[in-house]
Amino acid sequence: MAVQFLLDFGLAVRQQREARGWSQELLAEHAGLNRCYIGEIERGQVVPSLLTLQKLAHAMQLRPTELMACGETIASRRHANQARLMAIAG
Repeated sequence: MAVQFLLDFGLAVRQQREARGWSQELLAEHAGLNRCYIGEIERGQVVPSLLTLQKLAHAMQLRPTELMACGETIASRRHANQARLMAIAG
């Protein structure tokens, strides 16, 4: 469950970054973070701190709660897709 949360959050960061046409390097520069760390976040390989969440959100002109909500939306869609597949299967 916790691992999936990290994957969903990482995907949210990636989607928000790509929506702006930014590279990982540009997001890292705006957020004051390392480019490799951005990649690790996007792949769900690390647990970012609250300070990192704030830096990422601020860099993309979002509130931290908005960035978290993006991750929740991804999780909700995944759950809905899984439910549809289960209904089709059986």
